[in-house]
Amino acid sequence: MSGLFITFEGIDGVGKSTQANLLQQYLEELGHSVVRTLEPGGTELGHQIRELLLHRKGHVAPRSEALLYAADRAHHVATLIRPALAEGKVVISDRYLDSSVAYQGAGRALNQHEVRQISLWAVDNLLPHLTVLLDLDAATARSRRDSTGTEPDRLEREKLEFFEATRAAFLELAGNEPDRFLVIDASQSVEHMQAQIRHRVNTMLG
Repeated sequence: MSGLFITFEGIDGVGKSTQANLLQQYLEELGHSVVRTLEPGGTELGHQIRELLLHRKGHVAPRSEALLYAADRAHHVATLIRPALAEGKVVISDRYLDSSVAYQGAGRALNQHEVRQISLWAVDNLLPHLTVLLDLDAATARSRRDSTGTEPDRLEREKLEFFEATRAAFLELAGNEPDRFLVIDASQSVEHMQAQIRHRVNTMLG
C-alpha cells in the first residue's frame, strides 16, 4: 500500500502549522499513521541547513539560497518522506518545492521554471498527492505574524512587496495544477478552513 503525501503552502503568517497540526490529529484519531514534518529542517541535516538559511546573519545570494533549499529537500525526501510513503503512512509537510518556486523564483526574481526543475531533480520528481494553499493578502499575514511576538527570521523580515510577489506565484502555481491544489481563503475561521481540508482528504482516503 502506498501512502498519502500532503503539503501545506502559503506565505508566512497564514496558519499553515495550525492547519497541519489539526489535520494530523484528525487522521491519527481515524487510525492512520502520520508523519509530520517541515521544510527546511525535517531531518538532522535539514535542521542545520535551516539555521543557515533562516538564522544566519548577513546576505545569502539568491542562487545559493535556492540550492540550499534543494539540498535540504533532496535529503528530506530520500531519508524521510519516501520511506514513510512506502510504509503506507500519511506524510504531512509544512512547505515543499512549491515554496521554492514562489519564494526564490518570484520573491528573489530568479527563473521560476529553473527553480522548479532543480527541485524536481532533487526529489526525483516526487510531487504531493494534495497541496493545501492557504491564501491571504500580505499585509494581513504580516499583521498576524507580528502579533505572535516571536523574532522574525531572515525571510520573514522581507518587505511586503516580496510577499505580494510570492503570494501571486503561489496562486499561479495553483491555477496551473488545479487537481493537486486546494486553495483556501485563510481569512476564514480556523474551524471552517479545517473542515474544507478534511472534506478533501476524506475523498482521497475513500
